[in-house]
Amino acid sequence: MAYYVYILECKDKTLYTGSTNDLQKRVFTHNNSKTGAKYTKARRPVVLKYSEKFRTKSKAMKRECTIKNLTRKEKLKLIKL
Repeated sequence: MAYYVYILECKDKTLYTGSTNDLQKRVFTHNNSKTGAKYTKARRPVVLKYSEKFRTKSKAMKRECTIKNLTRKEKLKLIKL
């Protein structure tokens, strides 16, 4: 099973970072579900801007933590790579 870390851009141009084992389903949930992340629910629609694939959940979670600690400027630089 693969795991993904992703960055979404919200309607208000803010960025949201998360992780999942089903990227397409998770982006759909962020945009459509009543049970999605509270942050993105109020900022729909969201657009997938970046993702990385990992073999283990542990590695994905570590990378998610690293990305969440980046500044907005650093995240935007990562997205543009």
